[in-house]
Amino acid sequence: MFELSQLRCFVAAAEELHFGRAARRLNMTQSPLSRQIQLLERILDVQLLERTSRQVSLTPAGGIFLIEARRIVRLADSAALSARRVAKGDAGRVAIGFTAVSGYNIVPRIVAQARAMLPNIELELREMVSGDQVDALLTGLVDIGFVRPPVNRHEFDSACVLHEPLFVALPPGDPRKAKAAFVPADFDGQPLVMYSRQGAAYFHNMLESLFDDVGAAPVYAQYVTQIHSMLGLVHAGVAAAIVPESATGLHMSDVHFRRLMTPQERPVELHMAWRRDNGNPALPAMRQLCVDVTG
Repeated sequence: MFELSQLRCFVAAAEELHFGRAARRLNMTQSPLSRQIQLLERILDVQLLERTSRQVSLTPAGGIFLIEARRIVRLADSAALSARRVAKGDAGRVAIGFTAVSGYNIVPRIVAQARAMLPNIELELREMVSGDQVDALLTGLVDIGFVRPPVNRHEFDSACVLHEPLFVALPPGDPRKAKAAFVPADFDGQPLVMYSRQGAAYFHNMLESLFDDVGAAPVYAQYVTQIHSMLGLVHAGVAAAIVPESATGLHMSDVHFRRLMTPQERPVELHMAWRRDNGNPALPAMRQLCVDVTG
């Protein structure tokens, strides 16, 4: 079987139609170049070039072979470049897990910035709740997870990438929309769509703590896991809900958002997590881009 170096010699000679110029183009002397082409012709059992004392020309078979030889050389060069980019972390694939609410703002910004700054890194996006993301990080299904705290596994490193306040989402026609802001005590004895303890433990525990601190006992109308489901119930008039500020960007018609003021500042946090031993060469560059976008 012929070698890539022989194809390079043939392509140079076929394009220059002069052995001396072809040799200079490849930074070699004329004699080794000629031997490489002769060896290629013997391997193929086909004459590719007509040689006379005055000129070099392609045979009909050589003209056809040149088309494919160029393609093979270009493909080999492209493969080598891709391999170097992957090794340097400038190319490859990074899988990102994210919660539904981070898909409203953070993830679209990351995707847009990655297309501009890291165009050779392919992103694979997977929407899942924080608990499922932890499992996906452990198994390698995702490289980066945007999760709710705590991120307390010893296998992970993490960084807080977002702090945001809480807002009250009011159903259409709710007379309380005249209020400029709410406090947790306003929901004592009032219907409220609540987060599931199993599927959305971070928000569930946060709100229970807020209400316990002021002795408020809302009447929970429904329990849900995802914020968009919660807002759907609000829009349907089931009850009010408490959501992070990023959820207000959904602009759901006739749902009114008001700030929830708490006795102590308790911002909603979103953390970026990754495995310490993740060897994906593209991960450091993508991780830094995520920090830049969210910072």
